[in-house]
Amino acid sequence: MNIDAHAHITGPLELYAHFRSISSTSGPAARPKLPEFSDEQMEESLKGHLGEVADVGTDLQLVSPRPWAIPTGDRRESVVAHVTQGVNNMIAQSVKLHPDRFAGIGAIPQMVTQGTKFCLEELDRCVNDLGFVGIKINPDPGEGSAEVPHMGDEYWYPLYEKMIELDVPALIHTATCRNNRETYSNHFITEEGIAIMSLMDRKTLDTFPNLKIIMCHGGGSVPYQIGRWRAHRWRSKNVESFDDSLKKLYFDAVLYNKEGLDLLFKIVGTDRCMFGTENPGSGSSQHPDTGVWLDDLKPVIESIDWLTDQNKKDVFEDTAKKAFPRFSIA
Repeated sequence: MNIDAHAHITGPLELYAHFRSISSTSGPAARPKLPEFSDEQMEESLKGHLGEVADVGTDLQLVSPRPWAIPTGDRRESVVAHVTQGVNNMIAQSVKLHPDRFAGIGAIPQMVTQGTKFCLEELDRCVNDLGFVGIKINPDPGEGSAEVPHMGDEYWYPLYEKMIELDVPALIHTATCRNNRETYSNHFITEEGIAIMSLMDRKTLDTFPNLKIIMCHGGGSVPYQIGRWRAHRWRSKNVESFDDSLKKLYFDAVLYNKEGLDLLFKIVGTDRCMFGTENPGSGSSQHPDTGVWLDDLKPVIESIDWLTDQNKKDVFEDTAKKAFPRFSIA
């Protein structure tokens, strides 16, 4: 079975237009009625998406919201809560229409002005009412404002405790960056590295040994700057090696090049890596010379000659099933 653990859902353009119209206003905002779409409208919006999934040999996608869909940098609770619920409802409808193709990863209403307890009610709804198998966490809901503590801080503990209670993992995935120092893509790389180092330095995964965290896009600068991080750990005289700490996390394989994938698998092991494409997403573009779609990663992974049949089964199926225990019951 080929499971794509990092994909984003499509939906009616009118839904995204509705969300943008709310987010672009200023001042206090009332919570309007969530828009509803017929199954026929949803099917029409999913047609191209489903075709792409079938064409590249993917059996099932774990679909989450597009990263820019949740306006976590907004200071209005009603706006963030409304948009989050609407996107989660859209994912649930898509999964209901195609349970053989999709499983849901939900959004949570993160806000700079609120602690993570603000997210727990929607997390509970995602799992117990909508049947989702995981959640997506933005490690920088302030969108470049540096107002939210890093992921090793106790600020995040209520959310971690609820995740463990519900037995769901989190895909760590940044979104928009509003400062002028980084582009959208640079911000992804920066925040993945910050999240990993903060979890390692604070020994958060020792405090919560059953916490399941998936670092998207191969982990940002880790493990490609592994030498520097090993040196950092040796200087701190920590008993556990950095490599051993790193293997307490999961990673997706959304990297788009063979050399990066090869290194990721060698450093963290295929038993901690899972296939992903972010299709549709930023990688949905063609190489200008070959015409090959960058997010068609299955043949790229299969071309790495040292991978055994079990290594490939780890990446394409087994690791995702281990990281998403609710997948088997969904």
